[in-house]
Amino acid sequence: MKTFLQYVAEDILGKLGTDLSHVTVVFPNKRASHFLNNYIARLAQRPIWSPSYLSISELFARCTTSKMADPLKLVCDLHRSFTAQTGIDETLDHFFSWGQLLLSDFDDIDKHLAPADKVLANLRDLHELDDASYLTEEQKQAIRQFFSNFTDDHNSQLKERFIRLWSHIADIYHDFNRRLDEQGLAYEGKLYREVVEAIEGGERPAALDATFVFIGFNLLQPVEQRLFRFLQRERRARFYWDFDRYYMTGQNEAGRYLGPCLELFPNELDNKDDAIYNNFSREKKITFISAPTENIQARYAGQWLDDGDGAEDATFAPSTAVVLCDEGLLQTLTHCLPDSQERVNITTGYPLQQSPVASLISHLIALRTQGYDAGRDRFRLRQVNAVLRHPYVTGLSPLLSDLQKELTAQHVYYPSVEQLSPDEGLALLFRPFDGAGPLVPQLLLWLCDVMQGVARSSVGQEKAEDASQSMMTESLFKAYTLLNRLSGLAESGDLAVDVVTLQRLVQQLVQSASIPFEGEPVEGLQVMGMLETRCLDFRRVLVLSCNEGNMPRGVSDTSFIPYSIRKAYGLTTIDHKVALQSYYFHRLLQRAEEVTVVYNNATSDGQRSEMSRFLLQLMVEFPHPISFQTLQAGQKFTPFLPPTIGKSREVMDKLMERFRFSSAARQLTPLLTPTAINRYQRCPLQFYYRYVCDLVEPDETEDDTIDNRIFGNIFHEASRLVYSRLMEKSHEILKEDIDALLRTKTEIEMAVDQAFQQELFHQPADGGPESLRRYIGGMNGLQLINREVIIHYLRQLLQLDRRLAPFTILGLECDVVSRMRVAPSDEEAFTTTIGGRIDRLDQVTDGNGEQRIRVVDYKTGFSRSQPLVDVDAIFSQDSLAQHSDYYLQTFLYACLVRSEHKDIPVSPALLFIQQAGGDDYDPTLCFGKSPINDVADTSRRFGELLRETVNEMFSADVPFTPTDDRDRCRFCPYRNLCAL
Repeated sequence: MKTFLQYVAEDILGKLGTDLSHVTVVFPNKRASHFLNNYIARLAQRPIWSPSYLSISELFARCTTSKMADPLKLVCDLHRSFTAQTGIDETLDHFFSWGQLLLSDFDDIDKHLAPADKVLANLRDLHELDDASYLTEEQKQAIRQFFSNFTDDHNSQLKERFIRLWSHIADIYHDFNRRLDEQGLAYEGKLYREVVEAIEGGERPAALDATFVFIGFNLLQPVEQRLFRFLQRERRARFYWDFDRYYMTGQNEAGRYLGPCLELFPNELDNKDDAIYNNFSREKKITFISAPTENIQARYAGQWLDDGDGAEDATFAPSTAVVLCDEGLLQTLTHCLPDSQERVNITTGYPLQQSPVASLISHLIALRTQGYDAGRDRFRLRQVNAVLRHPYVTGLSPLLSDLQKELTAQHVYYPSVEQLSPDEGLALLFRPFDGAGPLVPQLLLWLCDVMQGVARSSVGQEKAEDASQSMMTESLFKAYTLLNRLSGLAESGDLAVDVVTLQRLVQQLVQSASIPFEGEPVEGLQVMGMLETRCLDFRRVLVLSCNEGNMPRGVSDTSFIPYSIRKAYGLTTIDHKVALQSYYFHRLLQRAEEVTVVYNNATSDGQRSEMSRFLLQLMVEFPHPISFQTLQAGQKFTPFLPPTIGKSREVMDKLMERFRFSSAARQLTPLLTPTAINRYQRCPLQFYYRYVCDLVEPDETEDDTIDNRIFGNIFHEASRLVYSRLMEKSHEILKEDIDALLRTKTEIEMAVDQAFQQELFHQPADGGPESLRRYIGGMNGLQLINREVIIHYLRQLLQLDRRLAPFTILGLECDVVSRMRVAPSDEEAFTTTIGGRIDRLDQVTDGNGEQRIRVVDYKTGFSRSQPLVDVDAIFSQDSLAQHSDYYLQTFLYACLVRSEHKDIPVSPALLFIQQAGGDDYDPTLCFGKSPINDVADTSRRFGELLRETVNEMFSADVPFTPTDDRDRCRFCPYRNLCAL
């Protein structure tokens, strides 16, 4: 059995000889020309003059001086005609989908040589019948039973806009064509119509002075028929039709439009030759396979390829094809191809949206829009980091990584152009724009320059695979081509949009663009979409995702022209689309020996996926048996349990190294903090990750948003500044001093502003009032709200302390440290230091006249700790939900302070600012309802429990186990390590 193109090659050589320099072969698509050229060369067995190859669109384009405009230019011009004729001020990105639909309708009218004025006039008149005022309620109800979408609401805004479009659609058509005529441009249908009308008017294009061979066409539009008839009369045309008698007889829609073509333009091959046109009568190995998912189909493709005999038929070159009805499977399929397939030719394009260049364009536009602070004339760190981290820009500068780390580490939320441009490559990324000029042309020109710069920097770089380098180059070239075209349209004034519209437009264009693959089309495995299979035959065929909706695809009749008018004037209807795709499907199978079709049978959203109607048709009509199989995933659910880490010698050495006190190092800071102990109590495994593996949670805040941690830091620093100023005269705080501070609002605000500058913007607060005004003046709305909240909290704290005054502040943000003997066993005994930082240490006088020292810890959160029953509850797992960790921290600090002050009581206090407004508010911690006025009463028991907990932490016999409470895992930074 031979392929169709081999029969064609033999016939051409037999009738036209080996000098084919005067012959032009016209295909519906260009892919088949490579295969035909290969067959001709092999059959001739000597050097010959090859024919030239054209697509039908290229043939028409050679017959006129008009130029085919690119789709984006066409939509821009159509948008101008639309707004001029309707008066609807529609943005280009919102009009874009409308424009493509309208352009498709105009193209269809011209290709069918339909009288545009009559078609569009009828369209306008048809929608004038929408007025239903003359109908009675009974008549309306009767009509609703037949037309579910019938409605008497004719005043909606959307419908009004559609009626304005319909009533001016003829005006839009003529104005649009006039615009294109003035520029010497045309869309495809307009160009086809101009050529045919010129020929029928007596003109004879020089491009038609050749012998034309038309191969593999199916449904001929009127413009194509007129051209074919002209060449037929001139005896300059030969026609080769590809079909099978199986679907040319009876009611099979695949051959519906091919029969008239055979009558009008006789076939050069013998229609009665069974070897060519009766291949469905031969028995084939056809298998239908249902699959539960799309990805499993791609995985099955690898198994299917390995199961083949691997033999290459000289007739079929190549002999194996994988056809994707859903081209979204391409990326998955490329990862599933077996190593045995050394040569793979991918005909379908790779979606630009799925390439890294799509995210790069998105990040770059975001950098120049929401990532730029015009008030400060600076960029925002989050958008800067998004660009600097992108893999495609890493080659622009050797300083790029260091710059990104420096900005993040120093929390430079608003870097300047100078900070971001240490060399030429980075200067390109952050090139300043001319503030006086229009933004869109500058933005597009800059995007093009960045694409060029990235492409140049990638040349010569070593890659793990040549394929990744090729993909990067191709995707950058495709993106540059798209952006350069937009830039040209913006410079010429054709693209007059704002930045927001441009951003949406670029996103739509990127989503619809694809990157063409390069390769040798006549060798190896062929991976293609259904359209690319036209005129090609393969011995083994695997069709993936052959579901209703994918095959046939796009059978919706979306158009501004209703079906009735389309049918009346012979325009393309849904029937044409289904028949064409039926022909493509059946034609692919007709000469194949082994056909495997896979479809998805999964249920999604209550709806079961269905096999294509063409498969059902084969099941009914195909004269030979079809086998049915089902793919199963074969996977079992295996729950993952977090690991338990034993304390090996290596683990113990790391623990000792981290927490052992060294007198030689003169360690003054605590090695063991309440935070570490609390981590262990909540989850020993979390303690292991943090303190043994040293996996530190990254402090890489990339923007100037204020989370709970930063909010607390700002409040703590602001309160320290306020009380430091109160302590300038004396450590004793008097009521009149607080009153004076509350009356002078500027003192509190300045302290808050300095805290903002230090904690949020990470800038020294010693720049004076001018520096403060610059930073505070550039605050956004959320920052200003947080600023007012912190000012309110500070005033609330001062009001609370006013009721307490006079009192003495012993220290602000002071450290308390003590040595501790850890002895889980004699062999493991060592000394560490324990302690932390106290927010405020003060000495107050009770109502009874007794003095005591308070260890005060500020809490800015809303969740207030519940009183614990006794000191044992501090170390109980059941009390963690009551924030016993707050108790542990403050109680530990209080015990350490009490050990230094033997003669005065020390009480722990948690001051929740949000609850501090009540007149009877007392921050002193309680056991039950009894306030802890002196920790000395329970310090002994607290010390015993603390030593037990710490000894357990460092005991080699107690492993690091995960917590049993999964609620604690929800916000754990290490939850991914436990696969939770």
